[in-house]
Amino acid sequence: MPSKSDNNLSFNRSVIVTSALPYANGEIHLGHVASTYLPADIFTRYLKLSGRDVYHLCASDDFGTPIMIKAEAVGKNPEDYVKYWHDRDTEDFKSIGISFDLFSQTSSSTNAQFVQCVFKILQKNGYIYENDVIQFYCETDLKFLPDRYVMGKCPFCGAEDQYSDLCEKCGRIPDKIIDPKCAICGIKPVMRKSRHYFFNLSTFSKELENWLNESKSLQTDVKKYVLHWIREGLHDWDITRDIPWGIKIPTTNNETHATDNSDNSKMEYKVFYGWFDNHLCYISTLADLLGGLERAKSKWNDSEIYHFIGKDIVYHHYLFLPAIRMGMKNEYKLPDFIPTRGHLMLENQKISKSRNWYIGLKDFVKEFDRDYLRFYIASISSYSQDDVNFDWDSFAEKINNELINNIGNFINRTLSFCQKYFDKIPEPSDFDKEDQEIIDRLTKIGGVVGHLLENNEVDKALKEILTFSSFLNQYFQRKQPWKDPQGANTLLFISINAVRSLAIMLEPFIPFSAEKIWLQLGIDRGGDGSDVHIQKWESLGHMCIKPGESLGKVEPLFKKIEPTQIQSQKQKLEIAIKNAKV
Repeated sequence: MPSKSDNNLSFNRSVIVTSALPYANGEIHLGHVASTYLPADIFTRYLKLSGRDVYHLCASDDFGTPIMIKAEAVGKNPEDYVKYWHDRDTEDFKSIGISFDLFSQTSSSTNAQFVQCVFKILQKNGYIYENDVIQFYCETDLKFLPDRYVMGKCPFCGAEDQYSDLCEKCGRIPDKIIDPKCAICGIKPVMRKSRHYFFNLSTFSKELENWLNESKSLQTDVKKYVLHWIREGLHDWDITRDIPWGIKIPTTNNETHATDNSDNSKMEYKVFYGWFDNHLCYISTLADLLGGLERAKSKWNDSEIYHFIGKDIVYHHYLFLPAIRMGMKNEYKLPDFIPTRGHLMLENQKISKSRNWYIGLKDFVKEFDRDYLRFYIASISSYSQDDVNFDWDSFAEKINNELINNIGNFINRTLSFCQKYFDKIPEPSDFDKEDQEIIDRLTKIGGVVGHLLENNEVDKALKEILTFSSFLNQYFQRKQPWKDPQGANTLLFISINAVRSLAIMLEPFIPFSAEKIWLQLGIDRGGDGSDVHIQKWESLGHMCIKPGESLGKVEPLFKKIEPTQIQSQKQKLEIAIKNAKV
């Protein structure tokens, strides 16, 4: 199993968590959620429950040729097009409880100004230069073809039908794609000259290598192959593109930069490449949240920095991102952690929107409880680059057997039994050996689960909660309260307080269900604030619910998934992929 990072999370510092930016060109699907957004959300929720000063930041990635072409195809200008997808992403994230302190856009004025400022700093420090580039131009579509609009064979691994900005098979960025063709029309493009700005990435090879070798907090398995890329030799990075949609290149008088391209007989605007500006949006988003770049810089440099990503953008976050900050003379600190996860497969096949082999969030929450998705993804979300698989049968089995028959069963049997036989929370009698064993476990479980969550071991943390809940079920069963309901006062007092501890531990994983648990316990989280302490992580294991208090309305938290529901979802996938082939 791949080795992990050493997490030395300091409780004396703020924490800034960023999630990789979703491209504003289509809906969020389960693959995005599994690798990035849910692990980041669980981690952030845990920190907030622990009383930490934490910020979760994200933004829609608004620029690039694909967006420009898609906007034109649907008859919208790019600004309106990306605004639509930004708003749609906001709704999708909210639908499953992915919570950001701010979800911004790379096209925001703050980000544009910050990107231009960073460019000028790098230019002043001698890390930017101009050079002529011979690049692909489609004579059919009458445009230069940057990145995603050139397809061919990867020069490193030989994989066919790969984009020129990223080989999805080997994870490398091809410097020269083999057998190129235009991704729009399929015609072989010609080569034309254009003037571009370059970032001197190769200059930072040694500094990047030292940073990776010295860092104890980055995943060892990821560092190994990034170091291999460095030792093979880094290429300077073309950071501009010949399209009108993007952040404009500043000149000394702050006017937009344009060049006369005689081949096109028209002015071609230069804008920044999306991978130059989008990770800078992590910082500009914090600036918008805190009210200015100076405040953002101070907070950034005095915080633990986490960048949550999927393995397909390792190159950008382990090389481009730190090198740019190094080029700014570390004006903004480097990340402390870059939690990196593998892809989500769907029924053992690679997720592909073009083949209709994916599940969108909007469709999922129409059919199932949104916490079911969070629970299942968390249960399979290992902290490694290994791919994981979403399987409909496994999904139903985990929800029915682990969430409902284990956690849901203990919570419902405890609360419903108490409400049936007692008007109030009963006064406990003396604790016997078995009662004390449960109390001892209650005092320890928070530390065990919390340690795993701090180290991003989401699946292992959830497994500990399930083991604990299973033990509580066994405790309830062995006590057999149905034989003498009025003599079950101690069992119920301890069990109800165990339900409270479960509500706290489950909140990062299934927040909507946790809210229902609080209401059934008679605790209104939107009240006067008097109940705040008993909902914090530090109170785990304490007997905070006292005798004489009342429960709320008790009812089952979850509904079993039926085989017919799963069969229906499988049929939908089969129909969708057949339609995609037509």
